[in-house]
Amino acid sequence: MLNFESDYIEGAHPLILEALTKTNMEALSGYGKDEYTATAREKIAAACGLNNAEIFFITGGTQTNQIVIDTMLQQYEGVVSAQTGHINTHEAGAIEYTGRKVLAVPAHNGKIYAEELDSFIRDFYEDGNHEHEVFPGMCYISHPTEYGTLYSKEELSKISDVCHSHNIPLFMDGARLGYGLASNQTDVTLQDIARLCDVFYIGGTKVGALCGEAVVFTKKNMPAHFEHLVKKHGALLAKGRLLGVQFDTLFTNDLYLKISKNAIDRAEELKSIFAEKGYKFFIDSPTNQQFVILENSKMQELKMNVKFSFWEKYDANHTVVRFATSWATTSEKIAELKKLL
Repeated sequence: MLNFESDYIEGAHPLILEALTKTNMEALSGYGKDEYTATAREKIAAACGLNNAEIFFITGGTQTNQIVIDTMLQQYEGVVSAQTGHINTHEAGAIEYTGRKVLAVPAHNGKIYAEELDSFIRDFYEDGNHEHEVFPGMCYISHPTEYGTLYSKEELSKISDVCHSHNIPLFMDGARLGYGLASNQTDVTLQDIARLCDVFYIGGTKVGALCGEAVVFTKKNMPAHFEHLVKKHGALLAKGRLLGVQFDTLFTNDLYLKISKNAIDRAEELKSIFAEKGYKFFIDSPTNQQFVILENSKMQELKMNVKFSFWEKYDANHTVVRFATSWATTSEKIAELKKLL
């Protein structure tokens, strides 16, 4: 069975397993107070071009989104997201569970437009009854988006300007950030993101780690007693070394970007095969997520030998499905798919 279901179906990069094994018997302080976590923070801060970055490691993306949003918002505030944004669609109501409302705005191939964000916030304050409504207190975006699309540097700059003109933070979900940074069609660097966002995270779970996300607060704006708040959410890992060792490895010798580039190269091979076979794409994605329109009977036939993700109905006879490559996908795997197609 070929598996293109997601980008976290494999375990971890061999160098991470090697590092975990090598350090396994070392007696280290807990809760991220160990030397490997400290080194990982230093390496990430350097990669971001920030001397004063505050970095905290959390085990998963849903936890990270929920905790960052909940701890940075005031009681009367909600978070603005694209209608297709992950926190508005695939987080099982995790944000709302904390009492924070997701304020959805139109999505354009997964992205928010700065002009529409500005209008949304302005319209809120021009409403005479806004004291009875949920205030827009943060803007959430993901890069890549749910549809594998990317913000350009110009688009990201405009959104950042709108957020800062309204004095709200810009939060970037970077669960697949490596694949965005490694894309052949991006002009956005990690340092650009660190400069334009108030908080973002570098995804490890989907990019070579067993688990883990590195949250980066870029403007000395980490909420007070953040460790306490993370623990209150049930997300403070006692063996914080597990995250520190992994990110220390990912940010040694540029491993994070190198393995991310593999996913992009394999995705390009996958796109070529589908195009060669006459299949149509739902959207032009420059990253590792590829959305293909399949005739329903063909989809059922392919399911016998290949795993992929249902995305949405296209029409009565067709379905949009997602094929995802990862840091571990091989050209041999793509060649096997070609034979099946």
